[in-house]
Amino acid sequence: MNKIVKSVLLASILFSHQALALTLSEARQQGRVGETLSGYVAPIKQDKETLALVKSINEARAENYQKLADSNNISANQVAELAGQKLVARAQPGEYVRGINGQWMKK
Repeated sequence: MNKIVKSVLLASILFSHQALALTLSEARQQGRVGETLSGYVAPIKQDKETLALVKSINEARAENYQKLADSNNISANQVAELAGQKLVARAQPGEYVRGINGQWMKK
């Protein structure tokens, strides 16, 4: 997958749901969600608003991953894992990420 495709993928994932009541950025900053190496965001808090956000974000990501996979002749899982590595690496200080051991850690 070329560098431009990766950049477009990440931009579309990060900015696709800004109209929601709770934004992904806010949820990250508030410690409500964290990034995972699987390429999907996971809830840390289990309230209704957080769970709805996680569901919405992950559905959009899955759709984007599949589109990129189809256009690059690789699996959606491979796209998701590449994105997950980048999203975890790019998490800001104070945000949560789930490590390879399955435990949450604050960057």
